[in-house]
Amino acid sequence: MQINRKVAVITGGASGIGRQVALELAVRGAKALALVDRAAEVEEVATYINQRAGKSVHAVGFTGDVTDEAFRRRVFDEIAASHGMPSICVPAAGITRDALSVKVDKQSGKASIYPLEDFHLVLEVNLIAPIYWGLEMIARIAEDRARQGLKRWHPEEGVQGTIIFIGSISSQGNKGQISYSATKAGLEGAAATIMLEAMFHGVRCGVIHPGFTDTPMVRALGEEFIEKSVLPQTLLRRLIRTEEIADAICFMISNSAVSGELWADAGWHPAP
Repeated sequence: MQINRKVAVITGGASGIGRQVALELAVRGAKALALVDRAAEVEEVATYINQRAGKSVHAVGFTGDVTDEAFRRRVFDEIAASHGMPSICVPAAGITRDALSVKVDKQSGKASIYPLEDFHLVLEVNLIAPIYWGLEMIARIAEDRARQGLKRWHPEEGVQGTIIFIGSISSQGNKGQISYSATKAGLEGAAATIMLEAMFHGVRCGVIHPGFTDTPMVRALGEEFIEKSVLPQTLLRRLIRTEEIADAICFMISNSAVSGELWADAGWHPAP
């Protein structure tokens, strides 16, 4: 599947991996980009991309809640009406609410369980929302094909769409990340199922699992933690650059023979 002249939807587009994916897609000739984020800075990112790319791409910023169904539909409606059917979806928005699953208070001896409301929130943002942004694109491609009288997709037509979920090395398990790890592991099962179903309409689905990447989310862990608990366990002995993850995502999009999961972990191995 060629990126050139395609329309893409990227959530989490204001910063981190989402922002860099948008920049990389623009460089590779995407026709239009819908950048989605709860932060208003996403519109500044869209403006920057438009200035940098000139007339070759049109980026549009959408500020809103990725878990809001009406907002999701509006984004697809507006970008499709202005620039054509989206055929690339990278739902990169994500959050962490890290804490031990069970923690015993040293003074009282009482055990506290990870807050249920935090688990629900991480589940909504990191697992359910990405799945439904992907399903939204599949549904619209399927409807468009039905309007044309097309049924089962044939390889001669070319790939009709690609979804890349942002997993994590934490999907293998990571101390203090019970909700985050669960959602990232859940994306693996969702992607495998979507791939089996969506190829009927010519849509592919995969997952990339980044290691510790130089993003605001990782930097929020603190420099001391990164130096002592991340870099010593990473063979490259540095944080992964967002450009490296974006390049890998574009590789997954453009090479249709690549299916399933891609690990971009910089040789990270958790300490026992």
